[in-house]
Amino acid sequence: MTTSHTAPKRRRLVNLRNFPSFTAVSWGVLFFLYIPLAYVLFYSFNSSRIATIWQSFSLHWYSVTFHDPDIQRALSNSIKIAIGATIFSTFFAVIAALGLLRMKRAGSAFAWALIGAPLLIAEIVLAVGTLAFFRAVNIPLGLVAMTIAHTAFCIPFALIPIRARLGQLDNAPFEAAADLGANEVQILRRITLPLLAPAIISGALLAFAISIDDFITSFFLSGPGSTTLPVFIFGMIRSTVTPEVDAISSLLLLFSGVVLISSYVLNRRRR
Repeated sequence: MTTSHTAPKRRRLVNLRNFPSFTAVSWGVLFFLYIPLAYVLFYSFNSSRIATIWQSFSLHWYSVTFHDPDIQRALSNSIKIAIGATIFSTFFAVIAALGLLRMKRAGSAFAWALIGAPLLIAEIVLAVGTLAFFRAVNIPLGLVAMTIAHTAFCIPFALIPIRARLGQLDNAPFEAAADLGANEVQILRRITLPLLAPAIISGALLAFAISIDDFITSFFLSGPGSTTLPVFIFGMIRSTVTPEVDAISSLLLLFSGVVLISSYVLNRRRR
C-alpha cells in the first residue's frame, strides 16, 4: 500500500501592478509625501528673510539656528524629555513583553490592546485627558509632566520590536540553561536580555524619535521655561515665517531620519 503526499498549494498573491493607474497613484502619493519635505530642505538654504522667496544660496539661517539661545534651550528641553521617556518607556516595554509572553492568548490580546491604545486613540484626546488628570492630582506642568506623558505613549512604540523579537527566539538556549541549573534571574540576565538587545535598542530609538518630535502633548503640558523644540517652531510660525524655521525643521528631519534608519538597520540585523 502506497501513500502519496501532495504538497500544499501556495496562494497566489495579488499583483497590485496589474490594477489600472496603480503606478500613477503610487507616484502621486510619493510626490505629495516627499515634495513638502524637499521644499523645506531647499528653502532652508535661502538667504532671503522671506521664506517663500528665493534669493540666493546661503548657510546664514543654519548659523542663526546654532547660535540662537532660545532654540538651544528648547532643544535641551526636548532632549531631556526624550531621554527620560526613552529610558522609562523601554524599561516598561521589556517588562510588558516578558509578561505578555507568559499570559494566555486571550489575556495577552486584551493586555496588548490596553498597552497599544495610544497607537489608535487620537493624540489630542490623550493630551486633553492627561492635562485634566494632572490638574486633578496637582502635578505641575513642565518637564516632569511631559516626561511622564511621553513615557506613557512611547511604551507601545518601544514594545513592538521587542515583542516581535521575543516571539522569534528559539526555546533551546533557555531549556539548556534551565537543565544546567540556571535560575530565572540568570537566564534573564545572560540569555534573554543579550538576545533581545538589538530589539531593545531599536525600540528605544523609536521611542526617542517619537518623543522628540511630539507637538500636541508637549503643547498642552508645557509650562514656563519648558518649551520643547516642536512647540517653539509652532510659535515661530505664528509670528513670522523666515528660512530659520526651514533650517530648524531640516535639522529635526535629518535627526529623525538617522534615528529611524538606525532602528531599521537593527531590525534587519536581528533577523
